[in-house]
Amino acid sequence: MAYNHGREDRKWRIWKEAEEKVLRECGVDEATIEQIRTDDRADFNSNRRFYRWTSDFGEYLEEMAGREKQLEVRSVMDLLDEIESETLYFALVTVDRLTLQIIVLKIQGYSTKEIAPLVHLTTGAVYARLDHLRKKLRKIL
Repeated sequence: MAYNHGREDRKWRIWKEAEEKVLRECGVDEATIEQIRTDDRADFNSNRRFYRWTSDFGEYLEEMAGREKQLEVRSVMDLLDEIESETLYFALVTVDRLTLQIIVLKIQGYSTKEIAPLVHLTTGAVYARLDHLRKKLRKIL
């Protein structure tokens, strides 16, 4: 969201008027109130310059993120389509389908305990398949 100088200025003025009212009720002299107002305005302007720049930068990042849409891996075919390394691709193609399904579920954020019933294996079997795959990939890569 872009920085709105007018809205922020109105909020600052309302805050300053309330603060100055309290200062006057407490008996602070006008010169001191004016000095505080000047210093606070300088701080406001400094913050405005900063937030205006960061706001523009945030919009730039959002725009860049929108350009590069991340494809969510939902199936084994999506996983294989997303792999750019040729050696990794050929290593995964030789792995059985159930292990690839376990990898897809891991990418989607499932824990090993949640994956086991989904693929009809024990938790130990899921760990063993992942360990076997890690060893295989270490040799190849």
